[in-house]
Amino acid sequence: MESAPDLSIADPLHRFETWLAEASAGEPNDPNAMTLATATKAGRPSARMVLLKEADPRGFVFYTNLESRKSLELQDNPWAALLFHWKNLRRQVRIEGAVAPVSPEEADAYFATRPALSRLGAWASDQSRPLADRAVLEARLAAAKARFPDETAIPRPAHWSGWRLVPDLYEFWQDMPFRLHRRDVYTRDGAGWEISLLYP
Repeated sequence: MESAPDLSIADPLHRFETWLAEASAGEPNDPNAMTLATATKAGRPSARMVLLKEADPRGFVFYTNLESRKSLELQDNPWAALLFHWKNLRRQVRIEGAVAPVSPEEADAYFATRPALSRLGAWASDQSRPLADRAVLEARLAAAKARFPDETAIPRPAHWSGWRLVPDLYEFWQDMPFRLHRRDVYTRDGAGWEISLLYP
């Protein structure tokens, strides 16, 4: 077992991208799936799975309904945590930091890449709010189809956009024999990163 931080990868984003590429080659479904943990202003937490759509030096981006529970919590308490778990590789990555909305231009560009039914669904769904009957959602989807018959020109609803988490902490966890796991932590230190180890 190594007894010191892995200084060969000083940039945690580069290390994450390497691990994600390896997961993409070996995970059967959604290697970009991540748990998003948020909390209310009072500190009550909630978590759910979302899909990472972009990761670059500016942060980690996902998209959602801005009136959903997750978005309302992020508006009240703009801090979040992400967790990637790649079971086949016996690895996980935790990422924490502040969140901020993406720009309207970024949201428009990503929205345009979504399948037509996904774009229509953004108009039809009051995400996270009570639904009396599945037929109500299907009727709203039909109404959205009638409203936007040209599948190439479905606009992004004002209530649908994205969030960017700006990391100030990464933890890379690697399974090791006898539960003596490897845990490398990167903590933001000015423009760079301080790397340390945690006990398993």
